[in-house]
Amino acid sequence: MIINPSTQALLWLRLSLVRGAGPVTGRKLIDASGEIETFWRSGLEGWNAIDGISPALLQGLKASSSDVIKPIIQQCETEQIHMICRDDALWPETLKEIDDAPLVLFVKGDASVLCGEKMLAIVGARRASREGALIARRWSRSFSDHGITTISGMAYGIDAAVHGGALEGLSPTIAVLGCGLASVNEVQQAQIEAICRQGCVISEFLPDQGARPEQFPRRNRIIAALARATLVVEADLRSGSLITARCAANYGREVLAVPGSVLSSGHAGCHQLIEDGAMLAQDPASVMRQLAWQGDSIKSGKRKRTFQPGSENEAKIVEILGRESLHLDELTETCGLTLPELSPILLGLELQGVIQRLPGSRYQLSLE
Repeated sequence: MIINPSTQALLWLRLSLVRGAGPVTGRKLIDASGEIETFWRSGLEGWNAIDGISPALLQGLKASSSDVIKPIIQQCETEQIHMICRDDALWPETLKEIDDAPLVLFVKGDASVLCGEKMLAIVGARRASREGALIARRWSRSFSDHGITTISGMAYGIDAAVHGGALEGLSPTIAVLGCGLASVNEVQQAQIEAICRQGCVISEFLPDQGARPEQFPRRNRIIAALARATLVVEADLRSGSLITARCAANYGREVLAVPGSVLSSGHAGCHQLIEDGAMLAQDPASVMRQLAWQGDSIKSGKRKRTFQPGSENEAKIVEILGRESLHLDELTETCGLTLPELSPILLGLELQGVIQRLPGSRYQLSLE
């Protein structure tokens, strides 16, 4: 069910579309006025009275019209996208603590999970090693089973392993995108659908805004801000994960890192973080102990693994893999699907923990 955007969210959206009214400036404008409704009612006379407002921004505000948000609202309704702002009950408390929080967030899935008490960001390399991906998936599953909501960026490698592990556990997972929720490709859409069954996917970018390199640092700051701590699993010195870690430190959040072999440059970023003061993470228990989360509302027991296929093709793949493990080429031939058709289905099933990818592009059923 889609929640209709509040009046305040619509006004914040309108402000976000004004050139020059970014997260920091936009927040200062409203803080000077008291409330978003008061700001728009005050008009040109009121805006002129705000200290430091530039002529260009003043012109942008003057030219702004409520009509500009109508197509965006229509697209959100069509694409089943929520929209929330800091005046809404579902706005995360953690985002209220930072000066450069987004003015609005677009959400797919259960927006209430954004208000979880124990939120852990887990990030790392896109080109992750097999060991790094295994650690991310197993640790994420363990955190999820202990009532911790995991947050990552839905990229390849460590991010994908984090979301996949969480979906095998008991708690939600949150993906933060560096593009609009309606601009994703078929594979990403499969990821979103899987995550939305047990969490949500969010973005500060307009629904149809495609991915650009400069948008990912902005995405990373949201990951860091949402979480009470950030764990870096595997990263080299140039990794974007270090941006997330630096943002977390600047926001006063805890930073943890998993050490690795000194012979691999893929762990150099984690080693640098530890040298700079990040806590060393040895296993999920050590992370929870350092964050004082090990004894609070820990969920116990094992979730009964059940799966209801979402399509005939999903049911067919599960039936086939229930008999034996198969190579990707054999699956393609047996299912009668092309590789582009099959790949997003396999990814969605893998994220849900229904199937497991083995070395050599083989797949097997992993339902318990």
